[in-house]
Amino acid sequence: MDWLHRPEMVYAAQAVRNGGVVACPTEGVWGLSCDVRCEDAVRRILALKGRPSHKGLILITDHVDRLTPYVGDLSAQQWALVRRKPNLRVTTWLVPLNNDTPRLITGEHSKLAVRVTAHPPATALCALVAAPLVSTSANTAGCPAAKTRAEVLAYFGDSLDYVAPGSVGGAGAPSEIRDILTSEVVRAQ
Repeated sequence: MDWLHRPEMVYAAQAVRNGGVVACPTEGVWGLSCDVRCEDAVRRILALKGRPSHKGLILITDHVDRLTPYVGDLSAQQWALVRRKPNLRVTTWLVPLNNDTPRLITGEHSKLAVRVTAHPPATALCALVAAPLVSTSANTAGCPAAKTRAEVLAYFGDSLDYVAPGSVGGAGAPSEIRDILTSEVVRAQ
């Protein structure tokens, strides 16, 4: 059964659409996710992690077109970079933001961190919600990111609305973060 039709993924998406916070495996680590449009859920993620709001968060999506309400001006070539599914290196791009992008997502930054995910559970969750999702490593501030479902449960217990099925991809670490305008690597993988 493909990920889009797995009952567990449908349930996870329903939790997100209802304003919930879920854990979902991504390319390198487990992530905490919520609907970017739900401010209460975004605040809840920050509280669960003990993460200051000025740091900003990453948005993931299954399709680049879902990012257009949040992203400022990009050339066709830059959109092609964002659109490209990763092969060996998982890349999150820092892109110009639209003036309407919530500051709770961008923090103190003048750019927005976005990634088109190729990892099946995360891709399915984004597709089922039909919106970009906040995705931040599943850990409390200062602790290593969870790489297993058991580690997610050890960090957060029953304080999440759902823990999706699956396991992390082969990246082995959080994504590289690269500025799309300068190609500067802000965080190496």
